[in-house]
Amino acid sequence: MRNRYCIIMAGGIGSRFWPLSKNNYPKQFLDILGTGKSFIRSTFERFLPIVPAENFLVVTNAAYKDAVLAHIPELRPDQVLCEPMRRNTAPCIAYASYRIKSQCSDAVIAVTPADHLVLNETAFQKTISTGFEFVGQPDHRDALLTIGIKPSRPETGYGYIELPAGPCKEGEVTAIEGFKEKPDLERAKEFVAAGNYLWNSGIFIWSLDGILGAFRSFLPDMAALFDEGNGIYGTAAEQEFINRKFSECQNISIDYGVMEPARSRYTIPAEFGWSDIGTWGSLFTHVDKDPCNNALKGKTVLSDTRNSIVNIEDGVEAIVEGLDGYLVAYRDKSLLVCRLADEQHIKEWVEKL
Repeated sequence: MRNRYCIIMAGGIGSRFWPLSKNNYPKQFLDILGTGKSFIRSTFERFLPIVPAENFLVVTNAAYKDAVLAHIPELRPDQVLCEPMRRNTAPCIAYASYRIKSQCSDAVIAVTPADHLVLNETAFQKTISTGFEFVGQPDHRDALLTIGIKPSRPETGYGYIELPAGPCKEGEVTAIEGFKEKPDLERAKEFVAAGNYLWNSGIFIWSLDGILGAFRSFLPDMAALFDEGNGIYGTAAEQEFINRKFSECQNISIDYGVMEPARSRYTIPAEFGWSDIGTWGSLFTHVDKDPCNNALKGKTVLSDTRNSIVNIEDGVEAIVEGLDGYLVAYRDKSLLVCRLADEQHIKEWVEKL
């Protein structure tokens, strides 16, 4: 396992989970599910049986470095890479990949968001190990692999991966036909009925040679920028170089910038109880509920209320009456009350606020 690396992307603020997730303490550091562990801690522990602790890199905002080290004390401070600004996932992954290049020329790399849910960790680890073995083979060093989730419903909140016609073979590496943007409900129903579409989990696996070659092919300006730092990564001069150069990176996701134009694209169809827990609605499906189908947290009295989420911080009391299908959340002197059906507007509302 010496050449296995894991990049954890932990720079977002999770504004769709406002008011629990805020700039000063975003979603990845919260225990929203009540497991006793934050999302980022759970992510680290999920990969730890198959990746050495010294081979993790967490890419985050400089303001969150201390929080990362508090939640994952096994890491050395130099394993936390600090972006001076948000520039989407492609620059984040490029930065971490060039750091890995300075340490291990034959690395195979898994890339994961910090804030996903996985219920069956044994099945997850088997899937990731299969991916590591595939991209580590000499004839697959240019392969770019993403984990696909077999859909359980016509979900409109995820992008989809299109496979060749026919049923998906769980656990087997399969070539990708194409990627589909987040669909409307009717299109999502068509994808599920077709049987050859998967949810795009946003978890990637590739070799160091494969991802660096892809950057040079599809984002050559970005690759050239990070190439300027060769000899600097892993030294005391690295942060100053990144602070100067990072703003010059194109603001683009790894999906648009690399995966869509790439030719050697693969996926592993998987089922391990995955959710990105990207919204209050997705959280609602994974927590316990009372007899009226309410998800409750905090000291709350409900009257004639059903199908709702009520999440109140410790030390605050709430009475909620007469709601059906609503979200009521209070934390840190901030209150949100909205219909669950309208939660897609939360990010927009927070920006206005």
